Amino acid sequence: MQGRAELPLDVRRRFLTGRVSLDFSHTGGDGDWAVWEILHTPADLAHWLGVILSVDDVAVGPGDLAAMRPVRMAIAVGARSLAAGGSVSAADVAVLNAAATVPPLVPQLTPSTPGVSFAAPTAPAALSTLARDAIDLFGGPLAGRIRVCAAADCGLLLVDTSRPGRRRWCSMQRCGNLAKVRGHRQRVPS
Repeated sequence: MQGRAELPLDVRRRFLTGRVSLDFSHTGGDGDWAVWEILHTPADLAHWLGVILSVDDVAVGPGDLAAMRPVRMAIAVGARSLAAGGSVSAADVAVLNAAATVPPLVPQLTPSTPGVSFAAPTAPAALSTLARDAIDLFGGPLAGRIRVCAAADCGLLLVDTSRPGRRRWCSMQRCGNLAKVRGHRQRVPS
């Protein structure tokens, strides 16, 4: 796929989940997640769909911003429910299934340049692609491996693909390392 734009470390940290649908859920939301909202305009949505899906020039209109919100919330709430040992609600299933009925992004090989491109990518196609990824995740063998980062100050979602299934941190370089440093400081007298 085409290269992702270089982003500051704090922004890149959002996208360590292992699944694009979970990556998308970290762009904000309603209620308690409103403080993390980064998709305020159609241009913001186009940018982040491009970052998450590695797609250039996604066509996004004002109505697409409103259509995105329930899909993102269904992914976030469904994933958190699965991480807590629950199930995805019927309402969230309905939202994801409806979004997935739209034809998804269709990858194409480009003969002149290496990589993959997408012909005329639209926001509904991108949302369908994200909904289909969530459906695959929530209905597949990795559903039981969805986790919430164990750091008290984080809360990002991740998919534990480690062999033993004991991954606890969204990122070992950030949250895992900080937890190990805190643990070490508690064990070693000053």
